[in-house]
This record gives sequence, C-alpha cells and structure tokens, in this order.
Amino acid sequence: MITNRLCCLMDFLFLLPSLFLLPFSFSTLASTDELFFNCGSSIPTISIDGRKWMEDNFSFPTTTSSLSPTYADPNVPSIPYSTARVSTSPFTYSFPVSPGLKLIHLHFYPAEYSHFTAVHAVFSVTCSRHTLLKNFNASQTAEALNFYYVIQEYWINASSPVLEFTFTPSSSTSHAFINGIEIISSPDVFSGNKWLITNINKPTHYLIDPNWAIQTVYRLNVGGQFIPPAEDSGRLFRSWEDDAPYIYGAGLGVSYGADSNVSIHYPLSLPEFVAPAEVYATARSMGPNMRVNLNYNLTWILSVDSGFFYLLRFHFCEIQYPITRVNQRVFNIYIQNHTAVRGFDVIQVSGGIGVPDYKDFVVIIPKSGELDGFTDLWIALQPNKEHKPQFYDAILNGLEVFKLEAHGDTLAGQNPIITKKQIGHGEKKRPIPEPRHSKSRTQVILGVSYGVGGLAFALLLFVLFSLLTKYRTKSFPIPSPHHSAEVKQSSPLCRRFSFADLELASNGFNEAQVIGSGGFGKVYSGTIDDGKTTVAIKRGSSLHGQGIQEFHKELETLSKLRHHHLVSLIGYCHDSAEMILVYDYMSRGNLREHLSGKKKLPLPWRRRLEICIGAARGLHYLHTGVKPAVIHRDVKTSNILLDEQWVAKVADFGLCKDGPEGQGLSHVSSAVRGTEGYMDPEYMRLMQLTEKSDVYAFGVVLLEVVSGRPAIDRANTEEENLVEWVRLRRREGMMELVLDPYLRGEVAGRCFEKFVALAEACVAKTRVERPAIGNVLRELELAFSLQLQEHAELEDDNVHADPRP
Repeated sequence: MITNRLCCLMDFLFLLPSLFLLPFSFSTLASTDELFFNCGSSIPTISIDGRKWMEDNFSFPTTTSSLSPTYADPNVPSIPYSTARVSTSPFTYSFPVSPGLKLIHLHFYPAEYSHFTAVHAVFSVTCSRHTLLKNFNASQTAEALNFYYVIQEYWINASSPVLEFTFTPSSSTSHAFINGIEIISSPDVFSGNKWLITNINKPTHYLIDPNWAIQTVYRLNVGGQFIPPAEDSGRLFRSWEDDAPYIYGAGLGVSYGADSNVSIHYPLSLPEFVAPAEVYATARSMGPNMRVNLNYNLTWILSVDSGFFYLLRFHFCEIQYPITRVNQRVFNIYIQNHTAVRGFDVIQVSGGIGVPDYKDFVVIIPKSGELDGFTDLWIALQPNKEHKPQFYDAILNGLEVFKLEAHGDTLAGQNPIITKKQIGHGEKKRPIPEPRHSKSRTQVILGVSYGVGGLAFALLLFVLFSLLTKYRTKSFPIPSPHHSAEVKQSSPLCRRFSFADLELASNGFNEAQVIGSGGFGKVYSGTIDDGKTTVAIKRGSSLHGQGIQEFHKELETLSKLRHHHLVSLIGYCHDSAEMILVYDYMSRGNLREHLSGKKKLPLPWRRRLEICIGAARGLHYLHTGVKPAVIHRDVKTSNILLDEQWVAKVADFGLCKDGPEGQGLSHVSSAVRGTEGYMDPEYMRLMQLTEKSDVYAFGVVLLEVVSGRPAIDRANTEEENLVEWVRLRRREGMMELVLDPYLRGEVAGRCFEKFVALAEACVAKTRVERPAIGNVLRELELAFSLQLQEHAELEDDNVHADPRP
C-alpha cells in the first residue's frame, strides 16, 4: 500500500513541473470549462491521474480556515483530500464560467480538522438558487455507505457568468467544510422527450426543464468492473460502479464481455460522451436456459430518496454472437412494478451487433406517508413470450439513475441511516481506485518537466525535496509495527477498544464463550454497545515475532477493506501486551464445519453453490477491486465464515500480501506461508506469489465442497491429499466417486461436470493454466444456472407426467 506520506510526496513532485509549465488562473478558463479546485490548498497541484487542481486563493472571513486532516487514511488520495476549507459561518466560492450545462463534483472527506470533529460537520450547500444538500453530514453518509470519502455529483445549467457555491453550517455548534470542487462543461445529455412511467402502465411524454438541477444517484457498469474517472469518455471524469451489489437475491444471471471479433461502433445519433465503450463492451444477461429464465426476473434494487422524480437511463448493446438479428432476444422492462417497455429488442433498436443505444424513462417515487425517507427503486427485466423470440433472455450493459429537482429548487434528501446491514444485497466499494495507467502518465509529465527545467530545476527540486521530506516526516510518520494501530485509531471504519471494554464484553474471556482457535489465539463471542451487538473477539496469544506481524497486517488490511463477502472488522485493542481484534459475529460458523458432518449437518448442494459464489466474489474484490491487489495466502474452508443468512465472508487476513505493482511485474517474491493442502505448488517451489496462488487454494475449497472430504485427511494415509485423490479418480474414469455421498441424487449432471472441471482447472500445477478469479466467478454462476435449469426441467416433467398408472 502507498502510504499517505508517499502520496503527498508524489503529488508534490507532480506539482513542481507544473510551476514552470502550467499557468493556473481563472483568466485562463476557456469557453469550455474544466476546473478542478483544491479547497484549502495554498499551491496548485496535479493529481496522480494527471488532472491540474487550482489553489484556493479566495479571501474569506476570519471564521474560515484552511486545514489538513489530523489523520489521513493512506487509502484516501491526497488530492483533493489532504486540505479542506472549514468554517463555522457561511462562506461562498464564486467561479466565472461560460454559459451552458456544467457537471459538478463536490468532494468531502469526513475527518477531524484541528479541533473540528467529523460528527459536528452538519451543513447545507446551495448553488445559485438550487439547494443541493441540506443538513448534510458527510461522516454519517460515509459510514452508512462504507466509503472513506463522499463525492456528490450534480448537473447545473449556468445561465449567468458566475457560478456560486455557498456552504452554511446548520447550527451554532456545527461547521461546514469542502475538500474539492470540479466544474466541467458538458454537452446536453438530458434534452429530448422521455417516457414517464405511471401506475396506469401507459407511458406518457415528459420533458426535463433545462433550468433544473439534477443529481447523479447511481451509475452502474452492468456486468463489468469499476471504471475510474480518468477512463471515462468525453473528459467528464465520471466513475462507473460494478452493478453486482445491487442485484436482488440469487438471480444473478451471467456477466460477460464482447466476443473477440466484436468492437463497439457508435452510431451518428449516439456521441461517445454518453458512455465509454467499456460500458457497452460488457453485459449481464439472464443465462443460457429458457425454462430457468422464464421463472425469474433479473432485478436490481436501488435505495433512493422518496418525494422526487427520477430519470433512469438504460444502456444496451448486443456484443456476442449469435445475437445479430431481430427477434432473437426480446424482453420486457419493468420499473417500480410498472411496465416501461413490452417487447424490447436491442438489435431492432440499435441496428446491429456492437452498436450501442440507450433509453430514458422517468418515474415518480412518492413520499411514504408523513415520513420523507428512503425507499427501494425496483428495476426488472423479463423475457417476452408474446414475440416468441429465439432466446428467452434479457440483457443490460449500463444503468444510470438521476434525481430531478423538486418543487422549491431542491435536491436535498436525508442523510442515509447507519445500519449493521447495508442497503441492498451487496457491498459498497472502497475509495475510487487510481487509474490503471497512472504510472506511464507520471513518467511522461516528469520527463517533459525535467527537459524544460534543466539544472536550475534540478537544484530547486533537491532543496524542496529535502524540506518536504523533513516536513512530511513530522506530519505523517510512517507507522512501525509497534504503533501502527495507534495511527489508525481515528479511522472512521475501525473503533479502538480498551482491554477492560473487551474483558467485560467477553465475560472475562470466559472459556465457555470460545467459538474458535488457531495459531493467532482464541476467538470468543461477546457483546458490545450495552449488549446490543454480538461480536467475535479474537485475542492473540503470541506477544512477539510472527504473531505481532499478523496482528498488524490483519488490522491494516481489514481497516481499509469493506465488502459484502469479506468479514467486517469492527475494532481492535492494543493495550500494553494485548493484541485483540473485534469482528462481526458469524453465527453459522465456518464452511468446513458444514461439510464434515461432525458438528453440523452437511449443507445441501444449492447452498454450497451460493457460498462458493459469495466467497469467489470476495476474492474477486481482493484481486481486482483494490490497488495494489491483495493476495490472501490462506484461503481455506475454515476461513470462509457464514452469517445468519448464510452469506459467505472471507476471513483471516494475517498472512495476506500486496500483489505485484508496476508494469511487467507478474509476482512478488515471498517466503512460503499458508496451510498444508491449500498451498500453490509453484509458489512453494519458486517462492513466487501471485493471485493465482489464491485461485489454487480456492480450487481446493471447491473440491472440498463437492466431495465433503478435507484437504488433508490424516486418517487416510493412502488417500491423504484431496487434490491428488481427485486426479487419481480422473485418471481412473471414476469421477462419480468424487461426489459427496450426502449429495447423491441432488446435483445436476451438467452442473457437477462444470463444477469439477472448474475446480480441477484451479488446482492446475502451473499458474498459467489456472483461470483468473473473475473467470472462476463466472463459471460458478454458470454452474448455478445449470443446476436451476435441471431443477426446472424436472419440475416441468412432473407437471406434464401422465397421471395414469
């Protein structure tokens, strides 16, 4: 992980060339505005994605201060979050702009700024006559959504030459703050007729007033991965989220990318700025089986403020053969249980494969009684039977949800409620990842700058670097293993407990409350917050050496990661010689316990599949959702925990390592650590660790799931190693013996073949033969679909069976 100290240093190194090459002033703003304003900063800066941020040279009252966070989490980018404008009285930024539609990003990092605490930052934000936020609490919002920082996005039509943003504290005891403001000229993306969806199931025309303010609520890359701002189209610097967390239930469908011989061709009627090609090049469909698809809807649930109109933009593009003709895939679109379109055919609308298109709909979300709170917005796709298409299926590539200004020129809603369960059925992401090509961009900027600056610049660089290093060392010390927990205590996602707190919570670390044990120590059940919250308390027994390293590594990793399929760290204790971690309580125990049949009844096959898919999602997030990637190094069935709803959570990060960083690096060199039976043989031989080492271990997990046998069976010396035993069964042509006897008659034949073949691919002897975890996830989803398909066919056969003897 890049520490905050290094981030700040790199940002300043980016700045130095700009002092010579990049003139920052409002007078240089062209008719097309692209303004990035670093609030509270006294110097112009360049972020790691190459964007130039102006300094804060406004004059404000004495009640307004330019401050830095008392503690800045290393996951949070230094620009624009290392400084803020903070005030106990109203203050206004005025920006000269050209007329037209502007895309606005407001950046908030809820932290302690000097004596200003995050919980007391409650304020309103207006832009000219528009109320954007009212009684906004960035700390509550970030905590509820599991973000380190919050970016609010708006679209505002600038009808005057000056755009003003006013920040007003809500009370005499509160304060307002802002870290960064972006103003970007945008083409008109909202004009034209929209279809208003009403409860009479008959859409009517609807026009959006160009003078309204609009807020972006969701922007999803359906079936694809996160797209950072630097990779957006049209230089609009939007981010696109993964849609998986918002899918309802187990009806996940299948996500996939474009065929290798299919490229995205924008028609003349669709400019590229509408959405990047990467959005249209991935998709989610219902799956390959007709009968399964006819018995469920592909559904997303999105939490929104009630009392507003919402614009929903659906992005479509057929990207795989054989879908090339009209009436091959036809489906219905439902919004909030109302029919938006019946019989929608992407090929008919777009004109062909690889040609994108989008459709806009407006829906009313009324207030729920007297309480003006949140409600769920349901979006569903369903195969259309009336047209009798070749494939009973549906597809979606992207989805955007915009809130429209209500009466009184306001977009303000409530702060989200902090609950133990997050909104929807999935995780929220961590901070926006850095651009995937930021390193090369860095090299270009620095190379040009050095060529211009020459010897004088090099001398200045040396002097400033020395001063900066001295300053940064005092302000942001690099944590050592002995005080890293102290540094992290201000993190909003991780609480610090005293030893007395946890002794009370665990009833004096009562042995009757031990729910697990391992090399690190024992795990106790307990309660905190006056008995309201049940937790798992992991107390370390090793006071030095490897135990300390694992304690700090797990604390460092889990305090930064938040995902629906990773165990959540609530807090820690590091009083004197004690090393204690506090997690969410997983009431169902671990996966291994539900396979052996010794402590608990073995799980049915469908539940095993759902658990494998959940664990794969957690690993997929570790490998692709953070930078650098996190390699777990100890994936095993006992480290996959299950909550009350049987949701799988990957746990125990004491051995994890950061993945390779930098162009051309394929592995990290590391001493061999892990659990016997799960360790990648190539890693053991070469001491080269990659994400594929986790894939190998997960393959062993899959074999345990399907066979019910442990990875290493000490009681059976002839068939001790599970992987070798399965390979022997494959050579003998007796794969039916691999299936857990408890599952006889329950597993669909094609599902079994797909699942076992995937597990065998994961445990291939060399990493180049193993699939990436994203491919593993897709294959598991397909196996699940095959299981549902055969179940549906059996039910269909039973319904149509001849009742006569």
